[in-house]
Amino acid sequence: MNDYYVHESSIIDEGAIIGTGTKIWHYCHVSSTATIGKNCVLGQNVYIGPNVVIGNGVKIQNNVSVYDGVTIEDDVFIGPSVVFTNVMLPRANKNQKDCFQPTLIKNGASIGANTTIICGNTIGSDSFIGAGSVVTKDILAGEIWYGNPAVYQGKVDQSR
Repeated sequence: MNDYYVHESSIIDEGAIIGTGTKIWHYCHVSSTATIGKNCVLGQNVYIGPNVVIGNGVKIQNNVSVYDGVTIEDDVFIGPSVVFTNVMLPRANKNQKDCFQPTLIKNGASIGANTTIICGNTIGSDSFIGAGSVVTKDILAGEIWYGNPAVYQGKVDQSR
């Protein structure tokens, strides 16, 4: 018996590690070498790729694919339809698994709906990325960024 919840429409590949208290909702797929921490929530239609590591207390909203090369630390919020990439110059006719660039989302970061995170970047702890942004560079801890491309807008109010 699992100490986490998985909706009957979701697929959890054998070997995936899922922490206590995590909830995985409709039509999700978790790959065999993925690790998901405790007390996480995966909304409808979330894909967690091979080798992805997700910390504790992470909330991933509907329609998000987290690909190989992405690491998400504790207490991160990922809004609906956020896009992660893992190759800078993708081509359909070339195997580029050796070209994956790592992306790190640090503790407490919040990423707004419909944001695209270009691979190879780090999103700092407690930072905030506004909805609809395209992140093309590293974001430092506690910063607010938004726009296309995302640009620095100020510091997060730590009392909120």
